Amino acid sequence: MASHRTSFNHIGLCVADRERSRRFYEGLLGFQFWWDLELPDEGTKKLLQLDGPIYGRTFRRFACTSPVDFNAAELLDPLIECEFFVTLARDLRPRDEPWTYAEAVDAISEVHAGIEVAECRYPRKALPPLPGILADGSASGRYVFGDRIESWRDGLASMPVRLEIDGALRREGAGADVMGDPLRPLWWLAEQRRQWGDGLRAGETISTGSMTGMLPIRGGQHVRARFGDVATIEITIEP
Repeated sequence: MASHRTSFNHIGLCVADRERSRRFYEGLLGFQFWWDLELPDEGTKKLLQLDGPIYGRTFRRFACTSPVDFNAAELLDPLIECEFFVTLARDLRPRDEPWTYAEAVDAISEVHAGIEVAECRYPRKALPPLPGILADGSASGRYVFGDRIESWRDGLASMPVRLEIDGALRREGAGADVMGDPLRPLWWLAEQRRQWGDGLRAGETISTGSMTGMLPIRGGQHVRARFGDVATIEITIEP
């Protein structure tokens, strides 16, 4: 039987039914959750003593569509990350046997090009221990949806990504920079949540980790990300 770990709610009571608890908080707070997955660089892994990805909860109310303008004063130490946003068509619920990669991929409804404007509530040069990072939602922030990628089933590993600031190329990457295949993080997360006992739900979106690292941005700059020739995302950070 899938393992069920003990967790506690905001007033310290033990939570036995995670699904019911999640519905309660979505109703209480008035918005839906989704998942933000991060693939830390080697320096961050060493600092936080990590051996793999980390992830956290974030909020669908922070999603928007390209092109978009943000006010710099409203962002907390923002960082630009080029990712894929994967939305599920059906549940990947807890069960005894592990999920296969093919099953996880078959649960996908659609894939969008995306930029996470990550926001860290701690100074980057003075990060807290891992529990503090997780409480921060793994630096979750704003989520800018670009075009839907209609050809995602043909594979995303070879898709090139170019990140420009004010027209100048600043970062390059490819889908394979995310665990070799940018859909593998979904599979990894499905297994994590299967073992925790709550799983993933239809309609949830998972940001799969950056292909271009974490690039600081400041007011007065314009961001453009090109995902091959299938999608472009544009963001302006107002001073």
